[in-house]
Amino acid sequence: MRLLHTSDWHLGQHFMGKTRQAEHQAFLAWLLAQVREQQVDAVLVAGDIFDTGAPPSYARELYNHFVVELHAIGAELVVLGGNHDSVAMLGESKTLLAQLNTRVIPGVCAELVEQLLVLHRRDGTPGAVLCGIPFIRPRDVLQSQAGQSAQDKQQSLQQAIQQHYQRLYQLAEAKRDELGGQLPIIATGHLTTVGASASESVREIYVGALEAFPTNAFPPAAYIALGHIHRPQKVGGLEHIRYCGSPIPLSFDEARQGKEVLLVELDGTGLRAVTALPVPRFQPLLSVRGSLVELAAQIAEAAQQGSAELPVWLEVLVSSDDYLSDLQARLAKLSEGLPLEVLRIRRERGAAQASLSGQAKETLDELSPDEVFVQRLSSEELDPELQSDLRGLYRQVVSALREDQA
Repeated sequence: MRLLHTSDWHLGQHFMGKTRQAEHQAFLAWLLAQVREQQVDAVLVAGDIFDTGAPPSYARELYNHFVVELHAIGAELVVLGGNHDSVAMLGESKTLLAQLNTRVIPGVCAELVEQLLVLHRRDGTPGAVLCGIPFIRPRDVLQSQAGQSAQDKQQSLQQAIQQHYQRLYQLAEAKRDELGGQLPIIATGHLTTVGASASESVREIYVGALEAFPTNAFPPAAYIALGHIHRPQKVGGLEHIRYCGSPIPLSFDEARQGKEVLLVELDGTGLRAVTALPVPRFQPLLSVRGSLVELAAQIAEAAQQGSAELPVWLEVLVSSDDYLSDLQARLAKLSEGLPLEVLRIRRERGAAQASLSGQAKETLDELSPDEVFVQRLSSEELDPELQSDLRGLYRQVVSALREDQA
């Protein structure tokens, strides 16, 4: 059986005031072409189909159009909810999309068996058993208990998520036996694993106090298709546990990453091969760094990747001239007449600017909520243990707010 593993589309994302509609439309057309060319039996989207819980209408239209086109090709589609997705919004069309060979698991189901799916080959025969696990919110698997320490909460949540995987895997084994015992079992997930390398566009998932899920807590599935981390990578160097990454760069620090989707081949004995299919770059996106003298050459070089119809989106990091008050005007002059748009200018902080008062030039859009809180804590004389507890409580509050928004 052939699966295509993809995730983190973030349809509807606005990037520094720019829409990604054209890029996403081009990517989905390319993905459909890969399904045809590679004779893919099923496509797995491991979370974060949309960028927000209330995506714009064009993003929903792209999603619906992809479902219809994939159905016409003859491949199955499985959509798992991510931390950016609204469980209610994804679930509202679940019954309708089932008529188009699309199964949607927007969140943890009341009945666990609803997350157990049989995937089929194009000829209609069973090809794999899927443990469909979306982003797990703490309220899905755990009841809060008064008086627990941060460490206790982390341990309890890790155990609850592990038990969710194990219980579903046991159902999958029973289903495999029912179908003849020769099918591979695969699983999905939308979470951070221990050792995974993230980027600035990834909202850290602090599920209660759990920051990362250990690799050895996964069940022995033939393949585990993960989402949430935007950089493609093997987890713990293991061939069968993978992040495919986002299909387009979602932040400037992803600009030089190669983006890909994963073609996964399985048979009755398990995993046969995983092949990375490189995704073309549909919008030039670059980050340059240096002094003004160095930036002049770098900006000119970056412009060579753009055109009048498709200018380069550029981030400029000024490393040694950040004291200049007319910095923006100087950079505008350097880029004048070139096929590029400077979307963000960042002044790199020197060692002498480590304190909060020295960071007055830094704007809030350059900082994550966690970085703001850490900087605020650094201005207080607190015991390390108390600082750690406060950071844990802060993460829980931010996590709850993001869940409510989703």
